[in-house]
Amino acid sequence: MDFNDTPEEAAFRAKTRAFLIANAEPKAGSRPVLRQSGIDADTVKRCKAWQAKKADAGYAGLTWPKQFGGREASPILQVIYNQEEDDFAVPRGLFEIGLGMCIPTMMTYAKPEQLDRYVRPALHGQEVWCQLFSEPAGGSDLAALRTRAERDGDDWVINGQKIWTSGAHLSDFGIVVVRTDPNLPKHEGLTFFFLDMKSPGIDIRPIHQMSGARHFNEVFFTDVRVPDSQRLGAVGQGWKVSLTTLMNERLAVGDVQRPEVDDLLELSRKARIDGKPAIRNGAVREKIAEWHARSQGLKFTRFRTMTALSKGQTPGPENSIHKLVNASKLQDIASYGLDLMGAGGLVIDDDLTEAYAMFQSALLSSPSSRIAGGSDEILRNIIAERVLGLPSDIRVDKGKPFNQVATGKR
Repeated sequence: MDFNDTPEEAAFRAKTRAFLIANAEPKAGSRPVLRQSGIDADTVKRCKAWQAKKADAGYAGLTWPKQFGGREASPILQVIYNQEEDDFAVPRGLFEIGLGMCIPTMMTYAKPEQLDRYVRPALHGQEVWCQLFSEPAGGSDLAALRTRAERDGDDWVINGQKIWTSGAHLSDFGIVVVRTDPNLPKHEGLTFFFLDMKSPGIDIRPIHQMSGARHFNEVFFTDVRVPDSQRLGAVGQGWKVSLTTLMNERLAVGDVQRPEVDDLLELSRKARIDGKPAIRNGAVREKIAEWHARSQGLKFTRFRTMTALSKGQTPGPENSIHKLVNASKLQDIASYGLDLMGAGGLVIDDDLTEAYAMFQSALLSSPSSRIAGGSDEILRNIIAERVLGLPSDIRVDKGKPFNQVATGKR
């Protein structure tokens, strides 16, 4: 691995940092910006304003085609920008799904005139997108979805339910995969569309989480009409299109989230054990050292991805490993932070407790990080089967028509 920037990369990093210094507040000493937690109308405005500023300065969609406002830059420049932006308290959580998953899928499958209409507004923060995949009966098995679409002339009529749809209540458009032929095996009878989230028949119900956030939703479809012109890919090839989105999702949700080791270190200087700063306790130092070592392992694993991108190569399985380890580390650090606070760990008011209740919020929301973008079990299967070459799980539904797969009572 080469950890050093090339002269071109170093110049881009310096220019990027200058842009961020001039337009954003450093994280040090600032209230943490918690991803997707309680996005209100004011936060939406700030997110849109920051996205527009990035796009106008040429820092949004760095790898995208120039015709859509991108730079057609090397993926390593996008990695560098993300590294630099992570040091600043910028509003996030509104566009990651749209720009990281939905629009890249559109750019692969949509018609040229559709790309002209939808890509640039999304890049400049004018329109928000969501991803309608998960369903109550499917769990981590996306291909087990039951939302159906039936052809009616030039339209498709969609009925069913999606769940855990982040940002649906704030979105203008969405991508959705549905079942169009239950007589085929579950992976073969799917079709992929994009749709207007204000369409008649769409009912969005935010889910109130125990953390207090309401960022994801149940979405119900009742006779929702979608033109066939908004189909992405061929009829019955929805799984192929979905894989494009899923691969982008693994990259998008694998980022480091706070609290991190540095946040725990800062807290341990303020918290007290037996009347002394917690950092002076050997057991506390041992735990911090353990998570620091794990963080360094994740850092250098991510460097493998960066090295591959810098050489124009396709990264390997590193992002599945990164997400798997990072999600559990986030949960463990948040839990330990509450232990250090003692009774104060029960207080979730961000104006009354240490670190703006970052540890409390993270502990309540971190389990979702172990599910979104592929659960721990799914990622372990990917690593076991595709990296280590271990035998695949037994699938009793393989090759069976979906309507003949045994299900429980409903």
